[in-house]
Amino acid sequence: MATPQTPYEAVLHAARDVTRLDSALDAEMLGAALLGSVYAVAETDRENAVREFVAGFLTATSRRRSAAATTIRAVFAALVPDAAGATRVRPGAYAPAWAGQLGRVHLTGAWSYGDVFGDQTSYLATFAYDDDEGGAEHALVALVDHNIGITKDVFVGGPAARIVEQAREICTEDEFTWFRTEDPARMRAEVSRHLAVTDDLGELPAQGSLATDRALVGARLGVLPAPAPAATADVPQLTDEARTRLIRAFLASPEAVRFGLDRVADGELASLHFCLGLLLDHAASFPDADPMRWSPTVAELFLLDWVHRRAVLDMDDAAMLPRVLRGWAAYAARQRGLPAAAAARTDGAIEEMIPEFARLYSTGERRSPATAAVAQLMADGVDPDDPAALDAWIEANRHRLSDEQA
Repeated sequence: MATPQTPYEAVLHAARDVTRLDSALDAEMLGAALLGSVYAVAETDRENAVREFVAGFLTATSRRRSAAATTIRAVFAALVPDAAGATRVRPGAYAPAWAGQLGRVHLTGAWSYGDVFGDQTSYLATFAYDDDEGGAEHALVALVDHNIGITKDVFVGGPAARIVEQAREICTEDEFTWFRTEDPARMRAEVSRHLAVTDDLGELPAQGSLATDRALVGARLGVLPAPAPAATADVPQLTDEARTRLIRAFLASPEAVRFGLDRVADGELASLHFCLGLLLDHAASFPDADPMRWSPTVAELFLLDWVHRRAVLDMDDAAMLPRVLRGWAAYAARQRGLPAAAAARTDGAIEEMIPEFARLYSTGERRSPATAAVAQLMADGVDPDDPAALDAWIEANRHRLSDEQA
């Protein structure tokens, strides 16, 4: 056979044996894998790139009458039903018997599970074809990472009952995890919202089956009930009034008393409130903003990375920050009803990080160029609120700043 001259011809060649597959599920998985290459190489808006490819494919192959061509057209139309021309596609006269079941599935169950800290949530749904000819009952699993705000991985496969049971068993055996029945509309809202962010990433997460299963996941999510508009809205940011209420409630808490934050000296008050502000700013910088969600992972992101890149600390601030973080994390754990063992794990992790935090503070190796410049300005005794002094400092250090930025 001649070498395919276009991407559409290459897809037709790759799908030449589609009619020999045993079920609609097998065909949909093959189609999703073929579209996965389009998804993976797109630089932005990958979902739209796949939609446009399918529309182009359907147009370019509209006159093909072979069983393989008409069948893979029907597969793509079922996977991406909103692509231009998809609604007009019909399986050909020589299509396999299962072709009539493409995309015709119904939900049989929905669950979610994750860690008690709230770092990650996995959503699990099972589906069955309207007719057994379509294939076996199968499961969709989508992993949402709340620390980076994306759907980090997806998977479609079976047997469905075994996948559900395995997830349940893992969570039963681990005290730091949970498992529950999920509202299908909420699952669709959460996975879709985070998947939209994934679709726009410059680089996809490594490993996993995100690219190969993305089209099939989108089709299955479309089977779930549509969420209410409020369920798809972005997480609102805290107002100044809400921030003030949170801080006051914390300072009146047993956790603040435990870490001596309710009675700091007058000279330390500025550092205390600066550090509390940093905790809230850090939470607001997350796509899934929640100032009450602290875990060993979130604490590490904050104490060993974010704060060095985003803030300029003086010695009083640096001495105060770990204590404030330990108190706030303990308070947040109680507010969220976390097990005592989970709160202790976070506190122990923070305590272990303190030496590395101090080292990074002293070396400044993780400061951004802007933060390093502000730190130097303050070290030189320049008042950032004095425009004349600031301009004079910038002029005197122009060459050094240019070298550092280069």
